[in-house]
Amino acid sequence: MSDTRTVGTVYGIPPQPHVPEHTTSFPAGAVTFGVEYRDLDPESLRATYAGNAAQLAELEERSPEGGFTDRGVTIHVWDAADGHLYVRFDCFDDEPHYHYNHRVGPDGEVVNNVVDFDPVAHGPMLPWAIDALRTRLPEMLEHAGAPDVAARLDPAVVGPAIDEVAARATHVAGFSAR
Repeated sequence: MSDTRTVGTVYGIPPQPHVPEHTTSFPAGAVTFGVEYRDLDPESLRATYAGNAAQLAELEERSPEGGFTDRGVTIHVWDAADGHLYVRFDCFDDEPHYHYNHRVGPDGEVVNNVVDFDPVAHGPMLPWAIDALRTRLPEMLEHAGAPDVAARLDPAVVGPAIDEVAARATHVAGFSAR
């Protein structure tokens, strides 16, 4: 597995889970993609981690003054076999970023790397994220600690699913901008 400290900011707390009723899923063989519109606020984040004192303390310690508030399209990449989220793109309005969610240790502890996206260098995040899915997904899965999932990817299945993800994410982004 890649060194989990090589990119981004490392968090000991997992990312906030998706809301199933707000997420459209796209099975693609070894992986399942999800497209969700997310509207983050400090209260929802606190509620997510309220059951774990250490995670809540880390959230509070690392939150900016007033807490995290942002919104936009999210694209999830889960292992189809067990549902573990390995990669996530948060194409947010204010602080776009993406996640590598490494599973480490015997208890499946998650190491959450959050990588800030640079729209000056890369342009809008959503087209970049779709391109990354098309051209870098195996490498991103390997970096997230899932070489076995990357090895099971079938381009003939993944490619059409990414087309559907792109269409849905573009629709959701356009709809939410109204």
